[in-house]
Amino acid sequence: MNNFDDIFESAAASGQPDTRSRWQVRQQQNRENAYAMIDAALEEISQGKGDVPGYLDIQARFDRYSARNVLLVQKQRPGAVRLGDKAYWREQGIEVLRAELKKPVIILEPGRVYTREDGSVGQYYNAKEVYDISQTTGRNQAQPQVSVDDRLLLKALISRSPVPIQVVDTLPEGQGAVFNQEQGAIQVRRGMDAADIFRSVSLELCHVDLEMQTAGYSRSEDGYKAYCASYLLCKKYGVDTRGYDLSGIKDVLAGREPQEIAGELSNIKETANAISARMYRVLEQSRQPKSKEQER
Repeated sequence: MNNFDDIFESAAASGQPDTRSRWQVRQQQNRENAYAMIDAALEEISQGKGDVPGYLDIQARFDRYSARNVLLVQKQRPGAVRLGDKAYWREQGIEVLRAELKKPVIILEPGRVYTREDGSVGQYYNAKEVYDISQTTGRNQAQPQVSVDDRLLLKALISRSPVPIQVVDTLPEGQGAVFNQEQGAIQVRRGMDAADIFRSVSLELCHVDLEMQTAGYSRSEDGYKAYCASYLLCKKYGVDTRGYDLSGIKDVLAGREPQEIAGELSNIKETANAISARMYRVLEQSRQPKSKEQER
């Protein structure tokens, strides 16, 4: 009887490619490249060379992405509008174009938690390959547009406000809304249009949220974070942002340590997202079909 066992032994000896090992090598390379890109992006901002307005535009489109992942998108595909891995696109009935398979956008996603020698807890991050819709067979599909009734949008904005909001007849020249320290309330100029109300009130709400969360918050020194967070909210909900001047933000961040900059960018995102989360509850309720009892 012939013995064919030696076939498997010789195959193992010849060093057949180990798929898992290749994946691990690729994962490590992607992770190292991602961290290098993040470090480079933060260093550019520290040197006053970074495109902070461009960063904010991407953060507005990908509001669930961390600040570091937004920096990665900005470095690799700044025009991206919708990202997903191959499995995600396949679920949508869409395939990544063959010519684009070797051009993924690398982001980082949380991995397992571990304990350091000093007892503190750390977390590993895994590299993930995602692709913009422009790299797929769905590249010509129209992208969904956010359209919300002005009244409903403003109602959502002021819902669950941490401070009262009042309409007043007069305010200092050039200001649509201010926080009145004595009354502990945001005062809004009467008679403004919806876009002006959203811009003015969102800015004051961002200030209030930051003041409540940050010890020693100063509007004169830290107010740029509220300004940027308000900009993110306007971009997300389709409110005109042409009145925002972001040209000076890079000068505010220039000279700071990269890790401090990363923290500030995260703070801006979290401030906008906290207000957006309050808005979401109202907007979702409006989308739910009413029962016959509710319609009466």
